[in-house]
Amino acid sequence: MQRQAIDKPQRRGIADGARFLKSLVAAPRLTGAVAPSGRALARAMAAAAGPPAQGLIVELGPGTGPVTRALIEGGVARERLVLIEYDPGFCQLLRQRFAPARILHGDAYDLPRSLAGLLGEKIGAFVSSLPLLNQPPERRERLIAEAFALMGPAGRFVQFTYGVGSPIPREACAHRYAAIRSRPILLNLPPAFVWTYRLETGGAAR
Repeated sequence: MQRQAIDKPQRRGIADGARFLKSLVAAPRLTGAVAPSGRALARAMAAAAGPPAQGLIVELGPGTGPVTRALIEGGVARERLVLIEYDPGFCQLLRQRFAPARILHGDAYDLPRSLAGLLGEKIGAFVSSLPLLNQPPERRERLIAEAFALMGPAGRFVQFTYGVGSPIPREACAHRYAAIRSRPILLNLPPAFVWTYRLETGGAAR
């Protein structure tokens, strides 16, 4: 019986799934998923990010890099990417795959410290794969507030979630952030939504 050949993307996907599962076992609260984002979800997140006409795109919790790859395929230059990753093994993998993008081993929930070396550089968007629903509401609210303090009024914050509701608490969004939810990404397993947040006076999540 002839064996079916496994191409390079398939081998990469299998290996990345194994890495992700290992990270989940080691730190389930920080990983929050059993597999990397699928291509459909990664492309939806990249599309929601823009790309902005100017400034850096900061990715939070890139893992093995599926969203990073989608951003690059969507036309974002690697030099404009800054990836904040907590897992040192993932950091090494990201450097191998996406240099000269800047890979920072740091805590995405402490953006002023993790991005201290970028003071003075314009940031156009944050793209987050963090498992926000694993965190208390006040920590999620602080994260997006820190992100917009670094971006300014023209920025956008992109986040995916497996839940239907906004991963940023609705009371935190009221009169501060406009929030738009995508249609369900049914090709992702499990299905997911992409939320895009922008500053808006008098706006509220919907």
